[in-house]
Amino acid sequence: MSTPDDAVDVAAGVLGPLARRGVPLAPMTTYRVGGPAALLVEARNQSDLERVGAAVRASGVAVLVVGRGSNLLVADTGFAGLALVLGEGFASIEISGPTVRAGGAVSLPVMARRTAAAGLTGLEWAVGVPGSVGGGVRMNAGGHGSDISRTLRRARLVDLGAPEALPIDVAAADLDLAYRHSAVGPGQVVVDAEFGLDVGDRVTAEEGIASIVRWRRQHQPGGANAGSVFANPPEDSAGRLVEAAGLKGRRVGSAFVSPKHANFFQVDDGGSAADVVALMGEVATVVEDRFGVRLRAEVHLAGFPAGSAEPR
Repeated sequence: MSTPDDAVDVAAGVLGPLARRGVPLAPMTTYRVGGPAALLVEARNQSDLERVGAAVRASGVAVLVVGRGSNLLVADTGFAGLALVLGEGFASIEISGPTVRAGGAVSLPVMARRTAAAGLTGLEWAVGVPGSVGGGVRMNAGGHGSDISRTLRRARLVDLGAPEALPIDVAAADLDLAYRHSAVGPGQVVVDAEFGLDVGDRVTAEEGIASIVRWRRQHQPGGANAGSVFANPPEDSAGRLVEAAGLKGRRVGSAFVSPKHANFFQVDDGGSAADVVALMGEVATVVEDRFGVRLRAEVHLAGFPAGSAEPR
């Protein structure tokens, strides 16, 4: 039976100079903490993705699609597999009437601003989500009363475990989109997505974006964080529960609950991912003890043992 190190060695052999070893992942995440990836590949085009697919099939190496790292916490020991970043070849935006096609590496705020400038409405909310189109589809990202599912028509996926790792089009209706959920698996990469927007007024759309930006600056903290830590329970708010439990400002080592928004956790400069995940577990435990509600992590954990952020 192969070990993770064996799998990495086999994958590295298949990938050759396309892969780099021991690359720090902290600078690629908004938390700015965590260790290195055993292997890192920046896929510039479909050909690169096919080589990654060949490496995955040959080795069985675990894959982490990094995206913009805005919803990701990497363990201090790093990720013992292959981390994948989509390059500029997947960062184009095409607008044709009310139809928008965006690459998986496109920034959601950039897409929001570009579509508003074109007089299209339906993606203004995305200006406040510092992730990528690919990551947004995978988690059905949302905010301000909307989400990806409202306008997504289809996504183009590459399954790295499939025989040829070729892109396939999947209709939005077949992606099982729900609150912070989709059917996109960990070995699948969203290489582009198509959205159907409404034709509106540029000035109104851009005013809507400005209003969202002002609201977020007023109500949400800056600094090293990954946005909402926990998904909202049905008919409730995770932030409300954490605040009602008296946990604003609660600290574990270098990590603390934001005094500004109770569902945002922040990390001191030079802090550790272990402190963040310990704080997640402590907060979830207190909330469950006091209110009988089990919070579900919205932040994706990479390199941690299963159940690391669960209530104790």
